[in-house]
Amino acid sequence: MNGKGQELYRKARTRIPGGTQLLSKRPEMFLPGGWPSYYDRAKGSRVWDLDGHEYIDMSYNGLGACVLGAGDPDVDAAVKVAIDKGTMSTLNCPEEVELADLLCEIHPWAEMVRYARGGGEAAAIAVRIARAATGRDKIAFCGYHGWHDWYLAANLPSDSALDDHLLSGLDQAGIPRGLAGSALPFHYGRLNELEAILDQNPGEIAGVIMEPVRSHLPEPNFLKGVRAAAKKAGAVLIFDEITAAFRMNSGGAHLCLGVDPDIAIFAKAMSNGYAMAAVIGRREVMEAAQSTFISSTYWTERIGPSAALVTIRKHRSCGVAEHLNHLGTQVQEGWKRIASELDLDLKVDGIPPLSHFSLGGEHQAIMQTLFTKQMLDRGFLATKAFYATFAHTDEDIAKYLASAREVFAEIRSELEEGTLADHLNSPVAHSGFARLA
Repeated sequence: MNGKGQELYRKARTRIPGGTQLLSKRPEMFLPGGWPSYYDRAKGSRVWDLDGHEYIDMSYNGLGACVLGAGDPDVDAAVKVAIDKGTMSTLNCPEEVELADLLCEIHPWAEMVRYARGGGEAAAIAVRIARAATGRDKIAFCGYHGWHDWYLAANLPSDSALDDHLLSGLDQAGIPRGLAGSALPFHYGRLNELEAILDQNPGEIAGVIMEPVRSHLPEPNFLKGVRAAAKKAGAVLIFDEITAAFRMNSGGAHLCLGVDPDIAIFAKAMSNGYAMAAVIGRREVMEAAQSTFISSTYWTERIGPSAALVTIRKHRSCGVAEHLNHLGTQVQEGWKRIASELDLDLKVDGIPPLSHFSLGGEHQAIMQTLFTKQMLDRGFLATKAFYATFAHTDEDIAKYLASAREVFAEIRSELEEGTLADHLNSPVAHSGFARLA
């Protein structure tokens, strides 16, 4: 395939280091040389590429940002009003106070709010506040929390500390060596690892930051144990809700799990594709933001808060979480049924709204790339994950699963015949961070 998107991406690689602004949107992560790369328009669960081809997006849907579906009419209408009234001024927009009230209403433990326009920024703000509130430097963490120095410092001096937290191969280039030992990782579900970090660094841990839900629900008492350990150590507990929030419920996933943090951070789904992020927290912790400099002009624009207000209210009133869980459960059960019927080594994981699968065996990379290629030919953006949106329908799911079964049956046959590579005709998809040649 050699369409306008592939041509534009070849040019982009000469102008943009790494080819894209977001690693997770690199074509090499899906189908090197064949992924459409760019969209002309997107609406609901549909995407049209630069050549006019229409696809049902059964993959990441804006990396989880478009929880209502692309171009939701209610959110877009509110944004257009914000544009007409002026998106930036010397004065502040009132929507930011209205949004703060709404976030604290949904999360009664929280009393104060600060904003950013991206998840990585929100995580960096939360870490800065934790350090300012405690007067300490070190951070214990679990999971993925962005690209900033405080986080990538975990890979100093080794470059493998972050391998189990989302991406392998993240280099330390550009990270000050003086930050070595300031970010200390522990694995999800292993309370003993966190307790060991706290015991080995008495009075030094400013904060514990983690996702309350990762690829599965936590074991009983894990989060309660984290909460107790952080409190005992005098560390600020931060829940990174950037991925999980507004999937299981209308708000942070921690509300379903019965454990409240000191700070929670949000982005992605809270504003349905418009740039917005929030840091919410207990007053006694958040007040520390006044003792350190955290400030940016575009954190005061009007579009983000306007989009977030409508997105959150629609999410609550329309039962979006129930719909996402319904769709995700159908997909997970469908994957399992296909794997059983075809005797495929396929493992299903993730909470239903954020479903993903992994293929086993020595040919997994080829099979995954071939799955994406053949599903693309059938009109689907399909990877090893499905992030459900309110715009997806039962019909979309049925069409997807029917096509997925056809493709997996072909892959199974080619695997038995030893002809997988012959049908791919392209490099396999990247599985981690890699410098582009």
